[in-house]
Amino acid sequence: MTENKIRVIITNKQKAVKIPTGLRMLIRRCCHAVLELEKFQGPAEISVTFTDNNEIKELNAQYRNIDSATDVLSFPMGENGEYDTNMETGAKILGDIVISMEKAVEQSKAYGHSLQREVAYLTAHSVLHLLGYDHVQNMEKVRMREKEELVMEQLGLPASSSYVIKT
Repeated sequence: MTENKIRVIITNKQKAVKIPTGLRMLIRRCCHAVLELEKFQGPAEISVTFTDNNEIKELNAQYRNIDSATDVLSFPMGENGEYDTNMETGAKILGDIVISMEKAVEQSKAYGHSLQREVAYLTAHSVLHLLGYDHVQNMEKVRMREKEELVMEQLGLPASSSYVIKT
């Protein structure tokens, strides 16, 4: 298999939450794992921005007409598998991911798992959105969830028992 060069540009635009050591590398590994799972071909570029609740609330209002803070926003640059290309690198520009680090901390506490797992999960979820997945339809939601959890397991961050459905 040929090595697909994946560039993940990470920017921290918030001061509310200290970014844990290793989190940037985890995000890069997560992006790689999702693209590999989806058999994405060729070089790719993804932008990830850490922000706070105020900033993500503004973005949510501006782009989705929802006047509240959310955990993550995805801004896909492609449509139907067609992407803009970075002329310098030849990489397909998949889009932008914006994560509220404040929300990620809140949710990691609520779900009883690490901040690293929460941010990785939000990243996996968003990369799937960048690739065209949507969770408006129920089956798509289930498929996304399965893929997200598969990536979490690959990264060594399996679901806590609170996620497991007992049969």
